[in-house]
Amino acid sequence: MARIAPLDPPYADDVAAELAAMMPPGVPPIGLFRTFARHLPMTRALRGWGAHELGRSLALSLREREIVIDRTCARCGSEYEWGVHVAFFADKVGFTPAQVAATAGIDHAALPECERLLLRLADELHDRAQVSDTLWAALRAHWSETQLIELIALAGFYHLISFLTNALRIPPETYGARFPDAGASTGAAGTRSGPGSPRAGS
Repeated sequence: MARIAPLDPPYADDVAAELAAMMPPGVPPIGLFRTFARHLPMTRALRGWGAHELGRSLALSLREREIVIDRTCARCGSEYEWGVHVAFFADKVGFTPAQVAATAGIDHAALPECERLLLRLADELHDRAQVSDTLWAALRAHWSETQLIELIALAGFYHLISFLTNALRIPPETYGARFPDAGASTGAAGTRSGPGSPRAGS
């Protein structure tokens, strides 16, 4: 059960406007955003950064972005956020079921070698809040300085989102994917189709 109940419609005008700005037209706002909306100044601040992280100004490809987000959320144990991103974006970026499972498991063979570097980056940042010299050298062979800054910031932002979803105990969305069963990282992750793409902070 959620520790802070998300807002339910009908929404106040300012809340409705903020939620509408965070979702595609006609798509109901997710529970995370309806919880954020209890604190509108924070929501507006997060929306600005989230819009960059999920927008076209990001220096990374959509697929690169999703690998880092999914891995970061999985390492934080945020099934809510991992599941929302898998539902909204896995098909768009061409993930196979085995690749989805790889973002949450220990068997990464389904991903190309260069993409496994992104999993290692998320892991090192999660475990040590640092990046080893060996991994940094490998990353620099594939990504620019601008992209490397983006990758680190992206992982940091989704630690924040994971902390919020976990600590507030936001219930999974009905269409959200669920973590693969233990030991099933080379098989299919349970995915469900999502209704669109959230625009900010998820």
